[in-house]
Amino acid sequence: MLYAVVFLLSGAGLLALAFLLSGGGGLSDVVPAGDLPGQGGVTAARQRVRELEDQLAAVHAQQSRQLLAGSLLALIVMTVVSLLLGRVLATRVLRPLRLITDVTRRISADSLGQRLGVTGPADEVKDLADTIDELLGRLEASFTAQRRFVANASHELRTPLATMRASLDVAVAKPDPAASTVALAARLCRQLDRVDHLLDGFLVLSRAQHGALADAAPVDLGDLIDAALRERSTDVRRKGLSVTVDVPPATATVGSPALLARLVGNIVDNAVTHNENDGWIEISGWVNARETALIVETGGAVLDQREVDRLTRPFERLGGERTGSSGLGLSIVAAVAVAHGGRLALLARPEGGLRVSITLPAAKVAVGA
Repeated sequence: MLYAVVFLLSGAGLLALAFLLSGGGGLSDVVPAGDLPGQGGVTAARQRVRELEDQLAAVHAQQSRQLLAGSLLALIVMTVVSLLLGRVLATRVLRPLRLITDVTRRISADSLGQRLGVTGPADEVKDLADTIDELLGRLEASFTAQRRFVANASHELRTPLATMRASLDVAVAKPDPAASTVALAARLCRQLDRVDHLLDGFLVLSRAQHGALADAAPVDLGDLIDAALRERSTDVRRKGLSVTVDVPPATATVGSPALLARLVGNIVDNAVTHNENDGWIEISGWVNARETALIVETGGAVLDQREVDRLTRPFERLGGERTGSSGLGLSIVAAVAVAHGGRLALLARPEGGLRVSITLPAAKVAVGA
């Protein structure tokens, strides 16, 4: 449109200038002098000249009108042509920008290794693409350093924790330990267990965010659900929970068995830990040619969806009843799902409770093949 408007204005100005220059002078009229005596023939000649001048003026006016009409028609035609040419030129000029936009949209925190790699002359678009590539490089280095720090710190902290736990065991194992010592050791052991669980969550989260799936294999989600429920069976009975499982056979995906086991375990743990006494848990699933899904629903109080949306962030909890957890459970679930090409969806049920939905790519081969 910009090209067409500029062409229309410049074309209109050019035609107006050409029309003024071509018709501005017109034809000069010859004013005859008075008749001389005995010159009747001259008068007739002058009359004939006037008639010819009038005819020439009419022809000139007609030609001017034809020129103006033809010029306006040509201007309209060329304006339409300029729209088409302008679109072609704009498409060609903006192609690198569209490429930059498409590639940038596909880049996420887990694919910062991608680069735009725009080729061409050293113009403003090339400078923009190179700047974005440099920014991606700095972001990749920052994310890598952050994840490496979390992983290394988690590993390094395990040694002093093990030493502290061993010291407590030695103190309690002495003959006739004081009751205060035993009570203090029990409290410290519980806190050490929480720290150890937190470090384990950091390690799993770091591994999932790295997308390291070297041990990828077909995994049946139904088997993982059964194992997670068996592990939490004592807590299920203690809270009087009613558990319903309706997962079709071969609800499988391909991925890291350890990470997927942690994903399912965290979902079940979240459903059991943050459920009310005598509550219920419904676990269902479905599978098609492309995707497999696992859905866990629980009852309880009505939750705010805006607060629920924050649960995929590390250390986010809902209310005081969740302060006993590390706040990493659902963030680990989200990271593991993304690492496997899936997604996590959290929904606050209108009647109360939470609906957790995991969608993963379906297994391309049969489980156990």
